[in-house]
Amino acid sequence: MKQLRLKVLAGLFLAAGILSWGGARLWDAVGSLPSVPVAAPIVLAVIAVVLTATALSIRARLRAQRERRPGAKGVEPLMAARAVVFGQASALVAALVAGMYGGTGVFLLGSLDVPARRDQALYAALAVLAGLAVIAAALFLERVCRLPEDDDEGPGSARA
Repeated sequence: MKQLRLKVLAGLFLAAGILSWGGARLWDAVGSLPSVPVAAPIVLAVIAVVLTATALSIRARLRAQRERRPGAKGVEPLMAARAVVFGQASALVAALVAGMYGGTGVFLLGSLDVPARRDQALYAALAVLAGLAVIAAALFLERVCRLPEDDDEGPGSARA
């Protein structure tokens, strides 16, 4: 399984932001811009909390297993792999969604004097922050579930 790359996440964020900003300009010129849902930052924040709780739970179980505590439950490799896949998928989607709301929010900055647009810009900014929290939680989960590397063997070395 490959690690998440910050460059890929940043690229998705920027591409979605630019496309969303252009789409918002076009949509506003043709008609009325769709509103940013109030639930967007809430849903992203809930996903960030779930990812963080999962990472903390796995980390505690791994620590208990490593310290050989009596009654410690180990971490099944398949469960850890599923958690990492969930985290990676969440981070990729959060990068796209945060970029989309970021582009819309940048467009809305031009009309903060209108109360409805100001509220929409606030919701978009909160969605971007919650999306970044999802990405941070996914990276933390990935780090917790990473296997320790062998110090003796490099990628190209052979065993004797």
